[in-house]
Amino acid sequence: MSLQVFVLLTVTGLGLAGVYFLIASGLSLIFGLMDVLNLAHGLFFTVGSYATWWVMTRFGFIDSLALRFAVAVIVAAAFGLAVGWITERFFVRRFYGDHVTQILITLGLSLSGVALIGGWFSYDPQTFPLPELFRRVVLIAGARIPVSRLLILAISVVLLAALLTFLRRTRHGLIIRAGVENREMVQAMGIDVAKSFTLVFAIGGLLAAIGGVLGAVFFAGVTPEFGLNVLVFAFIVVVIGGLGSVEGTALSAVLVGLTQQYVNFFAGAGIGDLTVVILLAATLLLRPQGLLGEVAR
Repeated sequence: MSLQVFVLLTVTGLGLAGVYFLIASGLSLIFGLMDVLNLAHGLFFTVGSYATWWVMTRFGFIDSLALRFAVAVIVAAAFGLAVGWITERFFVRRFYGDHVTQILITLGLSLSGVALIGGWFSYDPQTFPLPELFRRVVLIAGARIPVSRLLILAISVVLLAALLTFLRRTRHGLIIRAGVENREMVQAMGIDVAKSFTLVFAIGGLLAAIGGVLGAVFFAGVTPEFGLNVLVFAFIVVVIGGLGSVEGTALSAVLVGLTQQYVNFFAGAGIGDLTVVILLAATLLLRPQGLLGEVAR
């Protein structure tokens, strides 16, 4: 393997890892803190990707594609935040502890969302114009690297740092971290965990929607099933990384993204996905709590 191929595969894998991290981080917090298997989380991702497509194709009055893309990110984040809040407030809140009902409701929301988006915008893949910067390439160790991959990676790292700062330096963040470690103890101290639950869902929706923005750039288009396809790997990332561990989610996302890129290139398309499933099985057998998971129940 030449150095150029290695660098290209590595950067591409890290870009994919950034997309996985953004959808998996919120999912990990929701699962770790609230014990909710949110199958509607992929819908948050799809909402973000379609918000991007809608702004980039309908806001032609904004001549600068770079400015239009910035507006698209803001709109997608707002939609993700709102959809996350609505999902927790009106659909999930009444069924904490009832896992079967949670699965049925969130699965129904996911499938309904796909049908609604497909009926409204059609099921055909949609593409949109990107800023000139995203279409450029740079030379790194002789490899031609798309700038879009580097930007996706950079944005993901910034959001990782922002999320860790929020969890470690703010009151709500400390409550969320404590809730992940021992939810019953936090409730016994008289802290209103319900507000934290809603906040976690809203943050999860925001992160997943921004992941949808970057996913639309990475995969050069959107489809109504977009979020469902990515959600499968997001769950794998969450389990391998450890429930409730943001650092574990980030590490697992890098592991999964790189594994897919390397194995798909050298062993054939699709083999990388199978390898990731094998990694999941190995993790469950050897370290069921995940790489950095230390959730106390």
